[in-house]
Amino acid sequence: MFPETFVEKHIAASRYGGVVFDPFCGRGTTIFESLLQDRDAAGCDINPVAACIAGAKCDPPTTKELLARIDELERTFAPPEPDEMSEELTAFFALCFHDDTYGQIRFLRQSLKWWGDRVDQFIAALCLGALHGESHRSANYFSNRMPRTISTKPAYSIRWWKRNGYEPRYRDAFDILRHMVGYRFRTMPPTRRGAVALTDARSAGQRFAALAGQVTDVITSPPYLDTTNYREDQWLRLWFLGGEAISHYARQDARHYNNHNYWTFLGEAWHGLAPLLADQVRLVIRIGGRRLDKDETLVSLRETLTRGLGREVRLVDSGVTTPVKRAQANTFRGGRASPMVEHDFCFVVN
Repeated sequence: MFPETFVEKHIAASRYGGVVFDPFCGRGTTIFESLLQDRDAAGCDINPVAACIAGAKCDPPTTKELLARIDELERTFAPPEPDEMSEELTAFFALCFHDDTYGQIRFLRQSLKWWGDRVDQFIAALCLGALHGESHRSANYFSNRMPRTISTKPAYSIRWWKRNGYEPRYRDAFDILRHMVGYRFRTMPPTRRGAVALTDARSAGQRFAALAGQVTDVITSPPYLDTTNYREDQWLRLWFLGGEAISHYARQDARHYNNHNYWTFLGEAWHGLAPLLADQVRLVIRIGGRRLDKDETLVSLRETLTRGLGREVRLVDSGVTTPVKRAQANTFRGGRASPMVEHDFCFVVN
């Protein structure tokens, strides 16, 4: 995730005033900050966790709507039967959540129509934030002690909890959700509303056909080469959003380990974005990985942009390279992690 100041800086530097778009929107930093800067904005992501959170941030309902829905959910609460799972997963969920809290979580998972209702989407996003974390430090997490950023694997979690004697505490999910609504609305959301779609970047032009020719600024950060797989890192949150409880995935599009396939994918992503672009566009890209030299990256990135967009692409400056000092993956790999850097490039497309 890049910081809000990164987006703010590049919005201020833009000479254009059209729609700001992020085809790899993650948790919506580009869209949300653009709305705060009084710019129309939209974006997409293939990760359901990202799309849910970004959509909630960028098109929030009112506190009245949210509290009414939480009250309704609590009134109608009845814990559904647990899904049939492997012995390992059954043991994981028994140690991850108090039995009564687990019943509430299963009910919310079953009841929230996050993909089609903005109130339910916001509540689901709150649940994703509260689903697991440092529960010994805050009572606003549903789980036993876990990292906040990633969903640790079941076998590792079980061993760690048992070794340290950690048991899940009862948490009232409905009370936590009410508290989090109050916390999130301590400051008012932007007056503008953004659009977020759960879709592959390569389909952005089709999914946002109404924005054809209106995007003048793209601020984005594609998946990094040679990093982790979001499906594995976020498996528990993906389960909450309706997926299967699977913590191991085969390598797919979201995980790029082959240089050729990586640049091919990015070329296809820019091609999918092309129909949305105005006559003049400022395109800011933060890109990184463990094997991406700056000069080589610039050559490959520019080639994919030219090929994918089918237009003239001009580099604005020489770019900036910085080390990733506190990468999420490094936190859990310790000294085994190889150095990672990220490069910022700015282009003008005519």
